[in-house]
Amino acid sequence: MKAKIYVTLKKSVLDPQGVTVKHALESLGYKGVEDVRLGKYFEVTLETKDKKKAAKEIEQMCHKLLVNPVIEAFKYDLE
Repeated sequence: MKAKIYVTLKKSVLDPQGVTVKHALESLGYKGVEDVRLGKYFEVTLETKDKKKAAKEIEQMCHKLLVNPVIEAFKYDLE
């Protein structure tokens, strides 16, 4: 089973890289961009076929290593 994990800064945390990218897009003529938030993406392949077990393991991985829960939020999809 494959997990696709998306990690972003929480909305309450300033994203200076996102602000820089937004300004760069605007300078290239993309005037309709309201906000840009950067993040991280992980793909983790698990041996299990049990979706419930996989979800539990991914949650643990995120809380223990992949995500800083103070400033980051995450979501994931299991395939």
